[in-house]
Amino acid sequence: MLMYQVDAFADHVFAGNPAAVLILERWLPDPLMQAVAEENNLAETAFACPGEAPGHWQLRWFTPVHEVDFCGHATLAAAHVLFSQHRASGPLSFSTRAGPLRVTRGEDGYRLDLPRFDPQPLARLPDVLDGVFDRAPKVQFRNFENIFVELEDEAAVCGFIPDHARIARLFPMGLAITARGSADDFVSRYFAPGAGIPEDPVTGSIHATLVPYWAERLGKARLAAWQASRRGGRLACTLDGERVLIAGHAVTFMKAEIDLGDFEGPERRFRGWALAPLCRPSRRHRRSRIRNIRADRAFAQAKGGTTWHNPKAPPPEPETAPRSPRPTRSRRRSRS
Repeated sequence: MLMYQVDAFADHVFAGNPAAVLILERWLPDPLMQAVAEENNLAETAFACPGEAPGHWQLRWFTPVHEVDFCGHATLAAAHVLFSQHRASGPLSFSTRAGPLRVTRGEDGYRLDLPRFDPQPLARLPDVLDGVFDRAPKVQFRNFENIFVELEDEAAVCGFIPDHARIARLFPMGLAITARGSADDFVSRYFAPGAGIPEDPVTGSIHATLVPYWAERLGKARLAAWQASRRGGRLACTLDGERVLIAGHAVTFMKAEIDLGDFEGPERRFRGWALAPLCRPSRRHRRSRIRNIRADRAFAQAKGGTTWHNPKAPPPEPETAPRSPRPTRSRRRSRS
């Protein structure tokens, strides 16, 4: 089976947000799709199946931990694969849990058409986020899947050091932080460690709420956005009635053939063992999360020029835990 890895919201590889894409003839069992996403260990793996009409597809997204309701960058990645590898023509329409999503291709890249999710007022932040921010946020709000926090300025967003242990307790929700930008209209970052995403490089879905929010604040419908992650990504956004339009590019990084093993559909088995529900992140995922946390620290230190110190956060666990020495038993010699 062929699988593609695409860097979405990027015009060259090693930028934007990577997503894996599999184009299927029919759906695989849910546990198998979840196992593939865990093996990829990317923010999202997208699975697409043909719909009833030409140009219509069904689309689902999985993080390493669970299936999600809404994902923008993996939708863009799936459309890129269909246009570039499967000779799709004309606009593409995707049926998803979040409603119909559409992608069109033009000379200047792709245009992602998302539903508008207006910000909902939030009187106070959840208790699990107590102590996460050094200063009180200016505004907090939410949508159906995330908590949003506006900080005082762009420097506060870029210099924010996430407490992943606390933010993970928001699961199944994530945390987006934003502020007015200097070179762009607004900047943002997004964290969902409970879903296996310590920090998402470029997140299309959060802009379905950020664009209406900043459009009202700034009094204009066309907005330039920058997601200030380590990889970073720039998004050209437009508020068009009840839809949010996001323009961006995508490039293919990898085309690979994957081996799903001795899979037997009805029994949901491959290589002789049954697919068990995922109850905790794998060791590979935990090690990857540790590497991402260390990268976040280095990034924040380079941006803010401060030494990492967070007394509330536990120290990172080592990559390989040292083995404790086996206790020795003292033997008594019998006296003859």
